[in-house]
Amino acid sequence: MSVYLPDILLQVPRIPVVAVGLPLALGMLSGTPTRDAVKGTWYNSLAFPPGRPPSTVFPFVWSGLYMSMGYASHLAIQAHDSALSPDVQNALSKGLLLYYAQLTLNCAWTSIFFVQNQATDSVLMTGMSLYMTKLFHGPTGGRTTWFLAPYCAWLSYATYINAGVWWLNRSPSTRRGLRKD
Repeated sequence: MSVYLPDILLQVPRIPVVAVGLPLALGMLSGTPTRDAVKGTWYNSLAFPPGRPPSTVFPFVWSGLYMSMGYASHLAIQAHDSALSPDVQNALSKGLLLYYAQLTLNCAWTSIFFVQNQATDSVLMTGMSLYMTKLFHGPTGGRTTWFLAPYCAWLSYATYINAGVWWLNRSPSTRRGLRKD
């Protein structure tokens, strides 16, 4: 089955500054609610699993990851444009579709968790990113993997944190429930 991507989604990663800037800008916008939420009573009443980094780390880590994944999309579109095989082009198109889908989920996660005070399942986002990395790996000679592996690792770690928050705050009898009362 052939994957169709609208032309605009193919054009964005062709320009390196746009490819890097788009996820960075979206990440900054989606992170805006986070600044206030981490100071709020709901967030600070949650129990967290061991190994949670300080809040000051997140803006730096995410900025680097957003730029890195954006550059990987640029490398993927270059491979797409130079691929001679329709199967390789289709795999890269599928990977780019997953790129945009996981980026959308990534941006939505902040709002779901911090604004709606709901623990969300980041397993889907992590799985999509791992599969996207696999699809990009061969056609780019592994170059995208260098840029996406840290992102996949961080998402796996974030999934651990999310699962830990859910687990530690799941009991309705505790004052640390995930829903606002």
